Amino acid sequence: MAIDTSFLKKLDRFDLILQRKVNSNYMGERRSEAHGSGIILKDYVQYTPGDDFRRIDWRVFARTDKLYSRRFEEERNLTLHVIIDSSASMNFGKPKKFEYASMLGLGFAYISLRNNERFVISTFAEKLEFIRPKKGMRQLASVVQVLNDKRPSGSSELSAAMRRYQKRMVRSHSLIVIISDFLYDLEQIKATLATFQGHEVTLVQVLDEVEATLDLSGDFRLVDSESQETMRTYISPLLRKKYGEMMEDHQGKIKDACAQYGAKFFSSTNSDDIFDTFFKILG
Repeated sequence: MAIDTSFLKKLDRFDLILQRKVNSNYMGERRSEAHGSGIILKDYVQYTPGDDFRRIDWRVFARTDKLYSRRFEEERNLTLHVIIDSSASMNFGKPKKFEYASMLGLGFAYISLRNNERFVISTFAEKLEFIRPKKGMRQLASVVQVLNDKRPSGSSELSAAMRRYQKRMVRSHSLIVIISDFLYDLEQIKATLATFQGHEVTLVQVLDEVEATLDLSGDFRLVDSESQETMRTYISPLLRKKYGEMMEDHQGKIKDACAQYGAKFFSSTNSDDIFDTFFKILG
């Protein structure tokens, strides 16, 4: 697989728009007006009993004979976690769903780097594969290589994989973007949302156009990409209608679950323009 990364440079054309959307929707200002334990000195306040005595500036005391505490701006750096489904079902379509999902993941990572944030991109199927969070554009190049070498295969249980992922996370507020076809049982999706409560979670569904609309007719032999089970069926207009209703119902239930847990859900197909998908997500 060869992931087209030329679109990353094109993101620069929309830099001001993207940064404004990212800063307001996701990353926020990295420096908060909250008074914390950061390294940027904000001001001094007169010491009162109960304050942290470690923040007393003794040099000021030597000059004024009064106790003053230093206050700092708290730095709040979010880590962006992009988790991409690499199970066999993502090895479908043209371009492959995994390829399109990888482009989205790289786009998120690129934007986070432009905002001086850390990111980690991981894949999941029968096992999790991590790329450690770092800063710097060279990290992005290494991620591209890993994703290019990746061949989607095997099956996965979404909720179990996300529980394993959560145990490996540093306990800090994070932005989590999960990119998958989300053709999973709704209870697994709900369990995933519950696992990441306390974080900002966005689910991005990537479907092939055929999966989204079942725009086919006639006799077909359908193969389950994960179990390899086959089924012969006749796709009629009535079947397409019922399929469309089932897909719409499934997506509606995912949206409802996301609303319940304060998460966001977006659906796209691998034929959608990559920029249109980004603006839909960041808008």
